[in-house]
Amino acid sequence: MRIISTNISPVKTLQYKGKIVKTGIFKQPTEQSVDINTFHIVGDEQGDLVNHGGVDKAVYAFSEGHYDYWRKTLNNPQLRYGVFGENFTISKLDEAQIAIGDKIRIGSALLEVSQPRVPCFKLAIALDNKDSLKLFTRYYRTGVYFRVLEPGQAKTGDSVIIQKKAQQSVSVMTLFQAYFDNTYPDKEAILHHALTIPELAQEWRLKLQKKLSV
Repeated sequence: MRIISTNISPVKTLQYKGKIVKTGIFKQPTEQSVDINTFHIVGDEQGDLVNHGGVDKAVYAFSEGHYDYWRKTLNNPQLRYGVFGENFTISKLDEAQIAIGDKIRIGSALLEVSQPRVPCFKLAIALDNKDSLKLFTRYYRTGVYFRVLEPGQAKTGDSVIIQKKAQQSVSVMTLFQAYFDNTYPDKEAILHHALTIPELAQEWRLKLQKKLSV
């Protein structure tokens, strides 16, 4: 795997459905090396610190391979890297193979997979498509959120290496699909198992407890 695009953005303010919205979703590619610290990437901002950023959402990565699908699905061949709000667009990033707790070296930083991404209305704004949230959820390939174990630097072209696979975990895609797809086989067993994974983000732990009423 390799970083295809490094994307950051300051907070921007806009009007949406009659309300003022602050968001950092409009990422723009940069050729500069970025500093990755415990809470975020330096120079990248979030407009809603309750639902975005923080230890368990310090870095967000999305697969380069998903862009062909979305360019066709949204009928937008000009869809550019960073439009999903990802900090890193990464080649061959596969949510079906990446598991909660996997430790991944991105540039010189060591990151740990913490949770799938659940899209909010700001993705619909970025994609200029009101159906995008439903489409994104049904595609089940959400990108990956990371916490930072070792701060460092990264830039476009740097290698992305799985340094240590988590044992007895669940993949990012399986967890997301088991949560949202009511027909998914053994979904309750998967969700109960996910609660036993110590590296699972607290946000998702609470979501699963609520869904399972435990």
